[in-house]
Amino acid sequence: MVSPHIRRATRCNFALSPEVQLLAALRFYAVGSFLEVVGDGTGLSKASVSRSVAAVTSILLHHARAHIQLPTTREEIRQAVVDPEGLITDIVARWPGGTHDSYVFVNSAVGQKAAREEFGWSFLLGDSGYPLRSYLVTPLTNLATPAEERFNEAHTDTRTHIKRMFGRWKSRFRCIHCSSGGLRLSPTKSCGVIVVTAMLHNMAVRAGADEPPPLDEDEDSEDDDAPPLVPGPPNDARAALHQAGVHRRQELIDLFF
Repeated sequence: MVSPHIRRATRCNFALSPEVQLLAALRFYAVGSFLEVVGDGTGLSKASVSRSVAAVTSILLHHARAHIQLPTTREEIRQAVVDPEGLITDIVARWPGGTHDSYVFVNSAVGQKAAREEFGWSFLLGDSGYPLRSYLVTPLTNLATPAEERFNEAHTDTRTHIKRMFGRWKSRFRCIHCSSGGLRLSPTKSCGVIVVTAMLHNMAVRAGADEPPPLDEDEDSEDDDAPPLVPGPPNDARAALHQAGVHRRQELIDLFF
């Protein structure tokens, strides 16, 4: 994937080979520090590691779509629901970290496809910070029956899969974890590293790689309870969308609980 595109056209006796550049980039993804890679005794300068990370990230980005894909067939969608493997099927890395999840979703291709009902009867799960829709089911806030309690429990249990995935992803690639001090790269380069590490995470999962060691601490915040104001349809249209979500959620409760 990398070697044909990264071999440097130079006559320098000490030009970095594609293998060394790739390993330097992978090591940076794993530890999140240029100085730590330099300190590994590789004989590379900080500038060489920085150039290697930039070059390798740029090349790997061209392969991201082949490894980060939403399920398309009915069978793939069912598999993703009943037997999640911890694969990242879509990622949006262009918003600042403080942007609310629901705002990112509404403005994402996945959110827009879901709103157009391109996923059919399939739907997404979101915490209470997301708006309730027929294609985006959120937990109940006021529980009145045992069936509703069981629904909320199942909803929470299912959502924990993505939290565990985030934990494994950040543990395998410490460059995106707070313990590394954050990605000290330009916004554009940071977005590229995030997408590439997501791709490499999927490759590791599909290859059956060993689970990474657990994180020292949980940096993930609790579920958001109050979504920000998100531009959308007029109030009457939002009310109709919300009511459709209420109907979909009740169908699920009646069917399974």
